[in-house]
Amino acid sequence: MNQMPIMTIQAAERLLNALEDFLEKAEADYAMIIDRGGMILSQQGELPDNADPDIVAALSAGSFAATRELALRVGESDCAALYQQGTNSHILISAVDDDVVLITIFGRQTTVGLVKFYSAKAIKRIGAVLQELRTTKHVGVLFTKEDISAAENLFAR
Repeated sequence: MNQMPIMTIQAAERLLNALEDFLEKAEADYAMIIDRGGMILSQQGELPDNADPDIVAALSAGSFAATRELALRVGESDCAALYQQGTNSHILISAVDDDVVLITIFGRQTTVGLVKFYSAKAIKRIGAVLQELRTTKHVGVLFTKEDISAAENLFAR
């Protein structure tokens, strides 16, 4: 397991942009990036009523970890995705890397094929941001005046 990198304002904005673009193209309702412990790194869109994002993240992390382990037990070398089909809402949980997953919730207005297609592109974008964060050495000040200004703009959405 890689240590989760320090999230910068620029990286947070890039992750949000990747999720916004993904949701629009995939015609999905909600997307969330979590670490394998269930901590939310980024989220975008609207969850169904009465759904708590923290609970969705924790249960998704556990479900994906259990499915990945089950795949290993039956001889599969990897588990890249887990799909749950419901009556009204569907969930696709996709591995970004060994430590991070993308959770997508979508309804009848789209198809799992469309979501899978665009999630592959989103996963590459998300993975690139995380890899850049993991390889960047943070020395000294983590947030500059420009970062604070960018954060104000980011949270004003």
